[in-house]
Amino acid sequence: MHFRGALFDLDGTLVNSLDFVERSWEAWSQQKGLDVLEVRAYLHGKTAMNTLRHFLCTASEATLEAEFRRLEAYEVENVAGITAVTGAVEFLTRLESLGVPWGIVTSGSYRVASARIRQAGFPSPGVLVTSEDIQVGKPHPEPFLTGAARLGIPAVECLAFEDSVAGLTAARDAGCQLVEVLTPQSVAHNIAVRCTLNHYQNLVVSHHGEGHFSLSL
Repeated sequence: MHFRGALFDLDGTLVNSLDFVERSWEAWSQQKGLDVLEVRAYLHGKTAMNTLRHFLCTASEATLEAEFRRLEAYEVENVAGITAVTGAVEFLTRLESLGVPWGIVTSGSYRVASARIRQAGFPSPGVLVTSEDIQVGKPHPEPFLTGAARLGIPAVECLAFEDSVAGLTAARDAGCQLVEVLTPQSVAHNIAVRCTLNHYQNLVVSHHGEGHFSLSL
């Protein structure tokens, strides 16, 4: 796969955080008397505010903001069990050493994303797109179009690493080349991807000059 930039989702794609995310929303669902399985099926890849608006459709903006801040504070303060996906730290470090422009495009807030990036021990991303940076979240392509624009590279020349259907849809519609990262929460879909990964070990990145790179398995 030939590319000039790389964009990564965070939760599930770079960090093992999906179980924690599901437990957090499960507790919230039970407090609100909502169907836990329905909430779980909806939330992956989407912003917290998107999920809140979907399930609390009659709530005021003030109520939604208060719910969001409580969830955000809990997730920022509870990162102890979150780890990097196998090989992710080394892979990102390799991209850094080769001068590959790369960034993280997450549906999480800046505070939550920053806490998880620090916990995982990743190098600082050149670009970090969070829920505060966009008007419309995944599965809309805006997050990946924003990430590519900030890298200064057309989306069609970017690899997008994603685990959720919402994220893959967003990256596809932005024009990125798709690399799917499989997790226990992965579901069947009909989105065409270039390849699938369980981890970042045994990936080979080569520099071909003038800002062009290739990825092979």
